[in-house]
Amino acid sequence: MEDFFRVGVIANTHGIRGEVKVFPTTDDISRFKKLKKVILDTKKEKLELEVVSCKFFKNMAILKFKDIDNINDIEKYKGMDLLVSRENAIPLEEDEYYIADLIDLKVIDEDDNEIGVLYDVMQTGANDVYVVNMNNGKELLLPNIDECILDVNIKDGYIRVHILEGLMD
Repeated sequence: MEDFFRVGVIANTHGIRGEVKVFPTTDDISRFKKLKKVILDTKKEKLELEVVSCKFFKNMAILKFKDIDNINDIEKYKGMDLLVSRENAIPLEEDEYYIADLIDLKVIDEDDNEIGVLYDVMQTGANDVYVVNMNNGKELLLPNIDECILDVNIKDGYIRVHILEGLMD
């Protein structure tokens, strides 16, 4: 299981006092209001930053970090990921899963036949779509709806599905 989850990417600076515009990669941008600490992944090291303020502009979160008060101190981090640790992530509701925990799960049908492996989750407006690399080399798109996704078992490493008519065509 992943220890860290990406919640955003630093898109640009905002003003000259060290604030940054963050493109959210979480499904609920309001979660940034509750963030106290984030981890900046510089690709060479992971820096823990304390969030001192958060506001929103269009589809971006604007964050200010403790002890970063100058545009020159933060500008070099444009394009870098902001992460949260699993223990600092927003708690899940019942029947919710972290996408990172779904990736690489086996996908099986109702008769326990292995279909393939989940390798991506597309987030659409209506519902998520699970992207499966099938054992035959093809790709299968499964909507995350009750009629299609029957059981998700993170502990045992599988997703049991019902393949709706027309999805394999």
